[in-house]
Amino acid sequence: MQNNLWTALQSNWVSLVVSIIIIGFLHVLARKRIGFGTRVLIGLGLGLVAGIVFNTLKLDYKSVSTIGTIYVNLIKMLVIPLVFVLVINSIAQLSSLGQLRKIGVKTIGWFLLTTGIAAIIGLIVALLIDPGAGIEAAVPKDYKPREIPTFSQVILDLVPSNPFSDAAGGKVVPVLIFAIFVAVAIIHVGSKKPEAVEPIKALIQSATQILHQVVKYVIRLTPYGVYALIGSMAARYGLETLTPLLKLIGTSYLALILHFVLIFGGLVALVAKVNPIKFFKKAYPTVAVAFTTRSSYATLPVNLEVITKRLRVSPRIASFVAPLGATMNFNGCGGIWPAIVAVFVAKVYNLQLGLSEYIVLVLVAVISSIGVAGVPGPATISTTVVLTALGLPLEGMGLVIAVESVIDMGRTAVNATGTTVTALLVANAEGEFDREAFDRDEEDPLDIGAA
Repeated sequence: MQNNLWTALQSNWVSLVVSIIIIGFLHVLARKRIGFGTRVLIGLGLGLVAGIVFNTLKLDYKSVSTIGTIYVNLIKMLVIPLVFVLVINSIAQLSSLGQLRKIGVKTIGWFLLTTGIAAIIGLIVALLIDPGAGIEAAVPKDYKPREIPTFSQVILDLVPSNPFSDAAGGKVVPVLIFAIFVAVAIIHVGSKKPEAVEPIKALIQSATQILHQVVKYVIRLTPYGVYALIGSMAARYGLETLTPLLKLIGTSYLALILHFVLIFGGLVALVAKVNPIKFFKKAYPTVAVAFTTRSSYATLPVNLEVITKRLRVSPRIASFVAPLGATMNFNGCGGIWPAIVAVFVAKVYNLQLGLSEYIVLVLVAVISSIGVAGVPGPATISTTVVLTALGLPLEGMGLVIAVESVIDMGRTAVNATGTTVTALLVANAEGEFDREAFDRDEEDPLDIGAA
């Protein structure tokens, strides 16, 4: 017993010492003014290598996981105040409710359109590669299908009953809706008595500036957090766990990459008239943080900084689109993934899907992406809804549990990047994209020095 305890302590100390050395190395790079995006990429690579080594040598990786959890928690602490303050600040700056409707329609329209295209891409790639070929149905014993919330329950969960309780519980959508009510009221009262709303506007603007400074403090930790998150992920799963379902992983990431490059790149180039390579380079911090945290909410503070400081979109548009995108823009989770899983499950259970089923699949994927806004596990809920609509066995969800986390990294990166793209498109249409500043920037405006 004592030997086992001593061995575990030694194992944990080894991973801790390795992490301290890597974090120290990343800190030195920051001191040498190595670019922020470069340091994030280096941290990701070092984390992947270290995690595989920890897994191979059977080392305890709790210390690495703890570092990653601390980083994620620091980001999460910003989400609720950011959503509340920035949504009010962005909407309150509008001159009329008509402007709000126009921006809202454009934003949600792009969200739904890109999710529908994502579902089509996922369907086509899955049909071409056939990831379920040769796999027998074997549902894990510990699999428990997630209950599908009723439509009325979804609506009730979205409507705030106690904004303070919702905020304490981390429920972003009710807080977002409450903030919209407050902002609309400010516009309405301000149109009649401008002097009555000036104090609250000044307070919100001051709070916005303070929160942006707090965000900068946390963002400085991103290279270290990325190292820890990807390191603990690799240490937990290793390579042998993923081998049986490599084809499903490959199919998923191929579809995600195609959507990322062709659709996002195409929209940026053809609609916004922006160099897509330069766009992706500037959006890289959002992609890296989303990939490692696997949370659109956790990525929100970084995405806001990227959209405003690197893409040069006005804070008014960014503060409206980014929080909304974190709650209902699911290109990866609600579009690509349900389509691939549906084809996968149909093949495994030897069930045939036709053209009519494929059309239903795409439509249901788009609709469910709205319905799961604010529901925990949106990818699981969306996929469950799609499988149910197609009459496929829900037990098929149990077959993909082993690779769910690995694929979720790519799905979340696509979700968050889709929000970034939408912010650029809406800002460009509204004349609130500083194209000259975007083209002129050669330095890294998000590089805020060493932590």
